[in-house]
Amino acid sequence: MTEAYLALGSNLGERLEMLRGARGALQGSEQVDVAACSAVFETEPVGGPAGQSAYLNAVLRVRSGLSPEALLALCLEIETRFGRQRAERWGERTLDIDLLLFGAELRDGPFLILPHPRLHQRRFVLEPLAELAPELRHPRLGRKVRELLAALPPGQAVRRLYPTW
Repeated sequence: MTEAYLALGSNLGERLEMLRGARGALQGSEQVDVAACSAVFETEPVGGPAGQSAYLNAVLRVRSGLSPEALLALCLEIETRFGRQRAERWGERTLDIDLLLFGAELRDGPFLILPHPRLHQRRFVLEPLAELAPELRHPRLGRKVRELLAALPPGQAVRRLYPTW
């Protein structure tokens, strides 16, 4: 079983229910154990089309017997199950599940890059990740999650909304 971190996000529909549903779907898989959940944070959209609603974001620590590719495929299937449509890059979504880290794996494939290529630039990912694993080292950058978070420039507001969910 490999420890992995997944980022969840939603800005359409019943956002909190989408995150809860995704967590339940992952836990319901025979090959995934949800070991820990961050709080849920609310953030303004980053990039993408103007006029989007605020996102709810969280990070899960999971243990999985799946390969990184199979875990990603499961995440994509769960997104589809919850109504995700990929009409526009960085557009609104019912559910987004990103594979952030899979152990210390490094991948540079056309469909999977590990660690997630923008992980270290996103406050909405680093805040909840730091809640779960502040001492975890980024496999490419060699820096701890808490250091990456501290190095971000001021900007995006991230508000801790639901400590438990």
